[in-house]
Amino acid sequence: MIYVGIDIAKTNHYASIVNYSTGEVIESPFLVTNNKQGFNLLYSKIKDFDKDKVLIELESTAHYGNNLIFYFHEKQFKLGIIKPIQTATLRKTRIRKVENDKVDSMLICEALSLGYYNLLSDYDIELLEIKSLCRFRKELKDKAAEAKIQLASYVDQVFPELNFFFKNNLDIKTAHELLKLYQSPKDISKINLTKLSNLLINSSRGKYDKSRAVELKNLASNLVGINNNALCIQIKMTIELIELLESQIKDIEKQVSDFIKKSDNVITSIPGIADMTAAIIISEIGDINRFNNPGQVLAFTGLDPSVKQSGTFNASATRMSKRGSSILRYALILAANNVQLNTKTFNDYYNTKRAQGKLHYNALGHCAGKLVRTIFYMLKNNVTFNLD
Repeated sequence: MIYVGIDIAKTNHYASIVNYSTGEVIESPFLVTNNKQGFNLLYSKIKDFDKDKVLIELESTAHYGNNLIFYFHEKQFKLGIIKPIQTATLRKTRIRKVENDKVDSMLICEALSLGYYNLLSDYDIELLEIKSLCRFRKELKDKAAEAKIQLASYVDQVFPELNFFFKNNLDIKTAHELLKLYQSPKDISKINLTKLSNLLINSSRGKYDKSRAVELKNLASNLVGINNNALCIQIKMTIELIELLESQIKDIEKQVSDFIKKSDNVITSIPGIADMTAAIIISEIGDINRFNNPGQVLAFTGLDPSVKQSGTFNASATRMSKRGSSILRYALILAANNVQLNTKTFNDYYNTKRAQGKLHYNALGHCAGKLVRTIFYMLKNNVTFNLD
């Protein structure tokens, strides 16, 4: 078997080629630039080998290796991914502490010989785009959440009474429509009552009537906030940013939902699992056929319990390992909560764990483990959910 270990970086990669059968180092670590010339150089060194006997392995390093993956997938080479923690573990076994790209490419080859890798199937390659969209959506949601916190802090300084007027929830359309037009309490106090009433009524669909408009004008006339033009500008621009981010999130969710509906996906047959959650789960797990049992999937997600053992001591209770994808764990915990609210089987299991003294999130962790086992069975056998 010919192993090609590639240490991935932003600009330049390093690759090593080893014949595992003979132990021969065919190519010592060499530079592979992140462009067509560099990719062609690597291809020229392996193109004459039998493709069935060549395995190209990359370290899972953000998005920097995706171009290489698509390049060699088109040329029908077998590809695999190794986790950075595995090469880090091998590095620690060395007497001399050395960490550089050249050494790491050889470590990846060694990891291959030990079986520390996950093969990428055609389905995995197809899911890379959905996986990228799901992760980008999370980034946008994190930015939107941060912007909403910033908005609240700005309003607290300019018009602190407004937060109470909207019942401690500035993240509603009525508040946004008001603050996009009038950030200063002084401006709000001067608005014609009819105009203000219409704004509140239309944006809230009648929930805020003329009496609330009168209340708001009174609050704006008797304020303790700071008269600061810079903060008013920040309020307006922050709302525009929030609306932009939320619009982008909706666009991504539509694309992901379209993909899920077109694909033959059985996960959405589980009550409580929506298209977006299903997309995160299947794109992060990838091809289920590379797992032999549910325990392997559980370990991959990081929901498995960590092991603490020394001599005769063996901890009876430990925290989850959290070695896998954080977005996958979040999706599974969220899904477990929704599923236990919508199915008797999971609700009974959740209540059993609570009766045993488990806290809410601890019980949900157990439900998530049960859900992983259910998903494994469903994907392996291509069957829909029928536990209830």
